[in-house]
Amino acid sequence: MSLAQITTSLGLCLHSQTFRLSRTCRHEGGGGGYPCVYFHFSVGIWESLLPMHKLGALLLGIGALCSCAVSLCCVWMAGAATPPCALAHRFLLYVATRGAAATCSGHVMASDTCSCCLSYPSFSCRYFRWWYKKTRIEKKSAFIDLLCAVPLQQIYGCPLGGIGGGTITRGWRGEFCRWQLNPGIYHYETVIADQFTVCLRCKGQTVYQQVLSVERPSTLQGWNWGYCGHYAFYHALYPRAWMVYDLPGQNVVLTCRQVSPVIPHDYKDSSLPVGVFIWEVENGRDEDVDVSIMFSLQNGTGTKEDRSGGHWNEPFVFEKEGERVAGVLLHHCTRVNPFTLAISAREKAGTGVTHLTTFSPTGSGREVWHDLLQDGRLDSPTGKSSPTEKGEVTAAAVCASCRVPARGHRTLELALAWDMPCVHFGSKEKLHLRRYTRFFGSGGDAAPALSHYALTHYEEWERKIEAWQKPILENSELPSWYKSALFNELYFVTDGGTIWVELPPDCHAEDLQGPAGAGLSHLLPVLREYGRFAYLEGQEYRMYNTYDVHFYASFALVMLWPKLQISLQYDIAVTVVNEDVQCRQYLMCGQTAQVKLKNVVPHDIGDPADEPWQHVNAYLMHDTADWKDLNLKFVLQVYRDYYLTHDSLYLQDMWPVCQAVMESEMKFDTDNDGLIENGGFADQTYDAWVVNGASAYCGGLWLAAVCMMCKMAEVLGDAKTQQKYTDILSKGKEAFERMLWNGKYYNYDSSGSDTSSSIMSDQCAGQWFLGACGLDQGEFEVFPKSHIVSALKTIFEKNVMSFAGGTMGAVNGMRPDGVPDTSSVQSNEVWIGVVYALAATMIQEGLVEEGFHTAEGCYRTVWERLGMAFQTPEAYREKRVYRSLAYMRPLSIWSMQLALERRAGWAPAPMQPPQVPIHP
Repeated sequence: MSLAQITTSLGLCLHSQTFRLSRTCRHEGGGGGYPCVYFHFSVGIWESLLPMHKLGALLLGIGALCSCAVSLCCVWMAGAATPPCALAHRFLLYVATRGAAATCSGHVMASDTCSCCLSYPSFSCRYFRWWYKKTRIEKKSAFIDLLCAVPLQQIYGCPLGGIGGGTITRGWRGEFCRWQLNPGIYHYETVIADQFTVCLRCKGQTVYQQVLSVERPSTLQGWNWGYCGHYAFYHALYPRAWMVYDLPGQNVVLTCRQVSPVIPHDYKDSSLPVGVFIWEVENGRDEDVDVSIMFSLQNGTGTKEDRSGGHWNEPFVFEKEGERVAGVLLHHCTRVNPFTLAISAREKAGTGVTHLTTFSPTGSGREVWHDLLQDGRLDSPTGKSSPTEKGEVTAAAVCASCRVPARGHRTLELALAWDMPCVHFGSKEKLHLRRYTRFFGSGGDAAPALSHYALTHYEEWERKIEAWQKPILENSELPSWYKSALFNELYFVTDGGTIWVELPPDCHAEDLQGPAGAGLSHLLPVLREYGRFAYLEGQEYRMYNTYDVHFYASFALVMLWPKLQISLQYDIAVTVVNEDVQCRQYLMCGQTAQVKLKNVVPHDIGDPADEPWQHVNAYLMHDTADWKDLNLKFVLQVYRDYYLTHDSLYLQDMWPVCQAVMESEMKFDTDNDGLIENGGFADQTYDAWVVNGASAYCGGLWLAAVCMMCKMAEVLGDAKTQQKYTDILSKGKEAFERMLWNGKYYNYDSSGSDTSSSIMSDQCAGQWFLGACGLDQGEFEVFPKSHIVSALKTIFEKNVMSFAGGTMGAVNGMRPDGVPDTSSVQSNEVWIGVVYALAATMIQEGLVEEGFHTAEGCYRTVWERLGMAFQTPEAYREKRVYRSLAYMRPLSIWSMQLALERRAGWAPAPMQPPQVPIHP
């Protein structure tokens, strides 16, 4: 779709300051237009939000971290190195929770931190001892580092790369600034040599040459830096982004379209570690212009390994089926997980490609600059570069050139690929092959073929992306912010430290199943066909497939890549039926217990610094064998997955596992009333919020899981089990209503404590899943509809509208008098992923306007007011305090889309009974 088509279909208006963008409207096909409008923010608005970063010059507002209409849209700051809203957040120890409290501008914002430290001194001591041993003695990273948290940088844009092959994030000013090539491990380095440079020539003379960056670095000073940010705009609608440069005084407009192969229901191209940059050049002059785009790249990711020596570059040409691609390979020869970077351009009629094999990115760079300045091309030397010496850094460049006729336009196509086919995790126990090696080989020589494939297939990718996104973008009933949030939050599927690996060719079922997993008959076929998938709880909470959080995020997977959700569930099922008898001390309570009990769901499948899948439960804070929600969330996802995919073989395999975890869960029903009780500590995903007795959250999940056990038993023809759970459900429903319903909503718990009557925003989580599976009415109605609607209206009135003026989403806990529950560091937070799930529940129950208003508060807070684009945190508070950047849970926004589709009349196809009924 072109810009004109998209803006017309959305009924959007272009801001008057962006009239120049209308000249790109004529670029039809291949996704030339971008779905965005530009909004202008004045300096005063930003000053009212957070302290302004003073740069000694007038800075325009950052439309940039505002997702305007259907995308993220920025205007660069003239000469600014950082956004005007420079949140100088530091982290303090958030005792008793999985994270850290931020501070603003050096001033402590979370007064409860000190009280928490006083309340839990023994935890603090245990954590510090453990942290010191891990980081200072063992020289390893902490899975949650409360002492060295990642600093907030408001610079990130749309990441590059497919699923599971690593990611490279570009900022909204064009910088390459966040790197995740080693699985699950991030480097937050802006590599200054990684740039695009434009050269314009008229009548054989260079008239303009400029690095397309506002930076003014201390290196490469022979280059022309300091592009005026007033003449550049950024737009993002994941997995694509657009950068528009209206070259000052040149009457030439450049539009760089960035494309990554992230395509729903695609299990090949979506795995590729590539990104494509399509440069649309529009010449407004009355004479021809020769245009060159130079792409320079440092060999490495900006870390000390770049100086370790032994790295080298070489030019390449790859031709296949009449299509020719040329560029430079940058071989990064580290001892562990070596990789090759490739920068390239597509040769075609009228387009020439030249290169520079090596130059020093730490010097002045004058030789590169003058080489391009002389004739708009690079010298293209032959042969390999010499390996770098220790302490030396090398870089390379590729240049695409064409002649653009007067009043005409042309396209230049460049690509970035990276090839790290074989990876070790931190313990180096096993060698893993990434998913893309199935199609491009594991020899470490795939970068040329990947580059060629990307440059010759990106148009097909864009057609598929547009076909997927277009119905939502053109739906005038959906608010524009929602369209932006829905797609842009998907960044975490690739940029969540994600890894997607193949099974070894010689892998057998017993290698996967462990001692007790023989009943999973389709485990091997599923994993052999679709591989193993894992993503982090968050970029700061480094645990793979954290299950209590994945429960929320899983909607994105099951709706867009259902086979990855099925694969993940098989991996969880294997860990359920096996155990790890090693004992260890848990940091919160100080007690020693087994790492993993049999027939309970693990918290996670491991730390990338260890050996995921092999060593599970990296989470050391609590012994999660006593958590009340994990087992239930497995059962709920099994049926939800079956309902949406109709995979009867999956259901048959999971049924015995569901029975096993529910039997384990039964012990928490201490009074045999059909309802489980919480244990008087933080024994669920809210792992710093104590809950005692029957509770709205865990009790509701329990009843929903029992209901789904009844439904699964019915589908599988297991009458005895169906009757068993029907009886439990009957008792449990009565107990739940009697103990928790207060006439308006469900109490937080039944303990009778000062805060047991708090209004929990997540109290309808069980109903959320039931509604997503069509089990919210008729014979399977668990919670009275009138009670659910009343509870949701109460949450909207109290947790949403009585909190921050109704502009920041729903606070987790609210007292009946309209004051936030401050009994816990988490009850006083807003969890973005929980809010999206709450909004989905509201939509399911007919409270559509309330649902959109609730979710909008989170979106506008994160993506606009706090400038946290492409790093949505787990939580924030009313007073500019946030926790855990780049978090998994906000992917739950896709449950809102499922709810909307159900309301619009979409429903899964009729379920087919399994081929072989299962009997008790």
